Amino acid sequence: MDASRVTQLKQFIDQCKADPSILSDPSFSFFRDYIEGLGGKIPTSANEDGSYKAKSHAVDESDEDMDDLEDEVHPKHEEEEEEPEIIESDIELDETDVVEPDNEPPQKMGDPSTEVTEENRDASQEAKIQAMEAISEGNLEEAIEHLTKAILLNPTSAIMYATRATVFIKMKKPNAAVRDANAALEINPDSAKGYKSRGMARTMLGQWEEAAKDLHLASKLDYDEEISAVLKKVEPNAHKIEEHRRKYDRLRKEREDRKIERERQRRRAEAKAAYEKAKKKEQSSSSRRSGGMPGGFPGGMPGGFPGGMPGGFPGGMPGGFPGSMPGGMPEGFPGSTPGGTPEGFPGSTPGGMPGNVDYSKILNDPELMAAFNDPEVMAAFQDVMKNPANLAKHQANPKVAPIIAKMMSKFAGPK
Repeated sequence: MDASRVTQLKQFIDQCKADPSILSDPSFSFFRDYIEGLGGKIPTSANEDGSYKAKSHAVDESDEDMDDLEDEVHPKHEEEEEEPEIIESDIELDETDVVEPDNEPPQKMGDPSTEVTEENRDASQEAKIQAMEAISEGNLEEAIEHLTKAILLNPTSAIMYATRATVFIKMKKPNAAVRDANAALEINPDSAKGYKSRGMARTMLGQWEEAAKDLHLASKLDYDEEISAVLKKVEPNAHKIEEHRRKYDRLRKEREDRKIERERQRRRAEAKAAYEKAKKKEQSSSSRRSGGMPGGFPGGMPGGFPGGMPGGFPGGMPGGFPGSMPGGMPEGFPGSTPGGTPEGFPGSTPGGMPGNVDYSKILNDPELMAAFNDPEVMAAFQDVMKNPANLAKHQANPKVAPIIAKMMSKFAGPK
């Protein structure tokens, strides 16, 4: 074997010793198989403490996919920040006039569709007079009986229902009073006595807001001192309830707004994380596509030959060393046959790339290495490699001409 090839192989082995992860690249699978076939063991990538752990060469390319799968199987969710339920406090109300609701069967009601004759109307008025006498004597049960008779005789009279409602209030039967007041208001929506009796009955039931509304309407229709006196007890309670409701409606709305904001931030964070993940994956994919041989060409130069040398070492030196360079040197290299000589070196055909080229001389030449990092020099070098006739137009450039000449001398055949 040519001494220069042995030197290059030694440099490659040294590179593998320095960075065993080179062998994890799929393009070196043939070399791994060769070593393992001889009973050898392939060292793998290093841990942070310098030790090595076993790792399949296929893992590098699938790590991100495995991370994606892990995220799908075990999605990462931040713990939802749950606020405690809002518990409403008690309201201190004056319930002096509140009574136990009456749960007796509904009282008899008249049929509003009944046609009332003059005779029935007069009889109804007579029954009402008897009821008023009973009330004045304190006989409330008797008064209810007379008023019920009056309602059945004239079921179209709102005043009869409203009057019976006032008697039920005196008897502390608010539910019965509400039923009569509703009947009176159905017949006459402007019945002041109907609103008054219902408002007072609702006060007894502790329905403060509804009571305040009825009493205010009654006062507008026919003001009296009794309504004013009851309102003074009802309105403070109604205001407390209204303020309490507004307070907790506001607290619930604020809680819901915070929940919506947390959800919005969570979705934004998920979208951002998905974007960053996709971006990272794309960058990693681009890096793998353009990274060439891991660790670079033996002797340094990470990422391969600087500038790519149009056509590069075709295929990124598949198979690496040892072995030939399929495809030979790029087309148009000074002195080579068009398209390069297949199988590269050693033993290239005459006019092709010399078989005694020592690449270590190029890679270890500081001047050439520095020149390869100069875009102007590389552009000129690539131009000449594409067409050797272009050498003439770069002869006058003091920066380019010496480098091209030196490179050509490195590749010159035996003299």
